[in-house]
Amino acid sequence: MSWQVVLLVLIVNLCTIGSQLILKKSVGSIASVLRNEGALQFIWSAATTPGVILALSIQGLGYVVWLFVLTQERLSVAFALSGSCFYLIMAAASWFFFNERLSPLQWTGLFLISAGVMMVTQSRPGTP
Repeated sequence: MSWQVVLLVLIVNLCTIGSQLILKKSVGSIASVLRNEGALQFIWSAATTPGVILALSIQGLGYVVWLFVLTQERLSVAFALSGSCFYLIMAAASWFFFNERLSPLQWTGLFLISAGVMMVTQSRPGTP
């Protein structure tokens, strides 16, 4: 796997994580609409909230970059690389931006999952 593909996968992850963080913040500001006015009004409020629109735009950019990744690498390997980084970066970002804490056992689990998924990226085509 080339460094360019790794960089593109990192960009995809950052787009996904950034959009999720923005969504979390934006939807929190309209949560009362769901409780008080129902699902349809909540969907409308979400669709017209600038933060939600920004998050969807960033996610869309990530999908465009992902198309380039898929032209350069096998899906199973690219997705594994993306996943191995994603969990750790998201946990760290959630801690930093939202003060969401994980226990040592949960962090250990995340590192084990990431290490296992990284092993998938190390095999060559056709090798078990």
